[in-house]
Amino acid sequence: MEFDRRRLLQLAALAALSATTTMAQAQSYPAKPVRFVVSFPPGGPNDILGRIVAGWLSQKLGQPFNVENKGGRSGNIGTEEVVRAAPDGYTVLLCGPANAISGSLYSNLPFNFLRDIAPVAGITREALVMVVHPSVPANTVPEFLAYAKANTSKIKMASTGNGSSPHVTGELFKQMSGLNLEVVHYGGGGPALKAMIAGEAQVMFEPMSASIEPVRSGKLRALAVSTTTRSTVLPDVPPLAQFVPGYEASAVTGIGVPKGTPAEVVETLNKAVQAAFADAAMKAKLADTGGEPLPGTSAQFTALMAAETEKWGKVVKAAGIKAD
Repeated sequence: MEFDRRRLLQLAALAALSATTTMAQAQSYPAKPVRFVVSFPPGGPNDILGRIVAGWLSQKLGQPFNVENKGGRSGNIGTEEVVRAAPDGYTVLLCGPANAISGSLYSNLPFNFLRDIAPVAGITREALVMVVHPSVPANTVPEFLAYAKANTSKIKMASTGNGSSPHVTGELFKQMSGLNLEVVHYGGGGPALKAMIAGEAQVMFEPMSASIEPVRSGKLRALAVSTTTRSTVLPDVPPLAQFVPGYEASAVTGIGVPKGTPAEVVETLNKAVQAAFADAAMKAKLADTGGEPLPGTSAQFTALMAAETEKWGKVVKAAGIKAD
């Protein structure tokens, strides 16, 4: 009995020490530089947004958040690296649409995003803009639908790559509008936009950040935004849902950490991100990326990523999209 009592006291002491250590670590977090993994090459929209957020976190939390670009396989290489990292808050992932799409696009991933990554906080929700080449005789979505149904063979839809956010956003439009348009895949946003401006393709769902300049300069015509509300950047462009009831799509971006990261660390990171939305300079920087602020708790961002994964999984399955 005395042995059992001593053993219980030892176990209780160890548990208390562990809890105290975890609390102390959380209170001092971050005590050293943090890796901030962006799963795409430098210079693109994900990298630009990631560096803005990393810079803010560095300033707010007093330690460098060093951006590491780990591109490849639609963001899966960088995501896997974070999944395999120690769950201590010192490896952070920029999460985006690719994470919500990849689970259904790739059948053999060595990880499950929703199971292995703990979403921390949303950053922005970016609308995509339904743009057409000026040669298309349509100034509104109803006019485009009428023209496309009568001239299906003349309309090609540009995509930034198989399974990309613009691709699945366009596929959702096809499914909900009943159009059977040919999709042409290009090797990224730049080539796709160039093809649209050249008239090689006639319609595309282009992220707001990339579509603003060609729309304002008249190189492309904006018919609708993919979100259910108008964008502050293009306030005169109506939501697509006004003409295709129930339609909604957006590029949701945020940050996550390996599952098992202490809740106190997750809360510290979340609070730092929420503070960004109250800072005028930071809000202006985020607005320049084309997205709207996406405030909320880690639980709310977790639920949102789960909903996005389910939504795009259905689109991928219905369209029969397979990874290249």
